[in-house]
Amino acid sequence: MLKRILSGIQPSGKPHIGNYFGAMQQHIALQEIPDSEPLYFIADYHALTTVQDAATLRENVRGVALDYLALGLKPEKSTFFRQSDVPEVQELAWLLAVVTGMGLLERAHSYKDKIAKNIKSSVGLFYYPVLMAADILIYKSNLVPVGQDQVQHIEMCQDMAGHFNQTFKTNIFVRPEARLSATPKVPGTDGEKMSKSYGNTIELQSDEKELKKVIMSIKTDSTPVDQPKNPDTDSIFALYSLFAAEEEKAALAVRYRAGGMGYGDAKKLLLEKVVAYFAPYRKKRAELAAQPEYVEKVLQEGAARARPIARRTLDEAKKACGLI
Repeated sequence: MLKRILSGIQPSGKPHIGNYFGAMQQHIALQEIPDSEPLYFIADYHALTTVQDAATLRENVRGVALDYLALGLKPEKSTFFRQSDVPEVQELAWLLAVVTGMGLLERAHSYKDKIAKNIKSSVGLFYYPVLMAADILIYKSNLVPVGQDQVQHIEMCQDMAGHFNQTFKTNIFVRPEARLSATPKVPGTDGEKMSKSYGNTIELQSDEKELKKVIMSIKTDSTPVDQPKNPDTDSIFALYSLFAAEEEKAALAVRYRAGGMGYGDAKKLLLEKVVAYFAPYRKKRAELAAQPEYVEKVLQEGAARARPIARRTLDEAKKACGLI
C-alpha cells in the first residue's frame, strides 16, 4: 500500500540555508522512499496573507519551482503543482470550517506570533489552519513533513478530520501524522533562528562574492584568537557541521578548543563548504531558468495528477454532508 506524503511550500521569497536543511532537503530525500507517493505543492493561496502584489507572487512561485527542480525534485517521482491549480481545496476548507470551533483556531501559536510581529490580522490569516487542513485531508495524506513550528497545525488538522467524521458519521478522512526533520534549528548570522523575518539569512542563490560578505558578517563573541573557544555554542561551527563530514567536524572542534584559531579562519572554512555544496544547484537553476515552458509544464502536469485525487475526496465529503 502506498504511503502518501504531502507538504506545501510558501512562495514568500528567496530560499536560505535554514529552508534547505529544515524542509527542502527532507522533501527531496522522501521521494526516494519505496512505496511512497509524494505530493508537494507551492502554497500560493497561503502566501496571499503576506504577499499582495501580483507580479511578486508570480515571480516567487516561479522561483520556488526552479529551486526545487534544481535541488533534485524529480517530476516522475513527485507530484509537484501550484495549490491554486486545485480549487477543490477551497471548497473542502469550507466543509471543514463548519465543524471547526473558534476556540481551536484561537489557540494557534502561529497566528499569535504573526500578530505579535505586526502582520495584518486578516480573516485569511486566522483561517490559515483550516485551509492547511484541507490541503492535507483532500489527498488523504499519511505523512506531512513539517518544522516544529507547524506541529500544532497538524494536530489541529487531526481534530478537524475527527470532528468531520464524527459529525457526518463517516470515515472519509484518515489521520495524518507529522514528520519532523532530523536537522536542529539552523542559526542565522545573528545567532537566532535563520528566518527571512529576522533578516539573518544565507541565501542559496547567492554567488561566492555575496556569500563571503554575509558569512564574514556572522556575529561572534569577543574571545581572543589565542584563547580556546566552545564549538558547542558557536553559530559558525553549527553551520559548518551541516556540510562537513564527521572527521572534519571533529578536527575543527579540536582546533576550537586548543586556541590559536580565530573566528575569521572558521568563517573561511564555512564559506568554502557553502560555495562547493550549492554550486551544482546554482548551475542547474540557471539552466532551468532559461526553460520557462518546461517549468510551467511540470506544474501543470502535477496539477493534472493531483486534481482527480482531490475531486474524489471532495465528492465523498459532499455526499456525507448531503450536498450530493
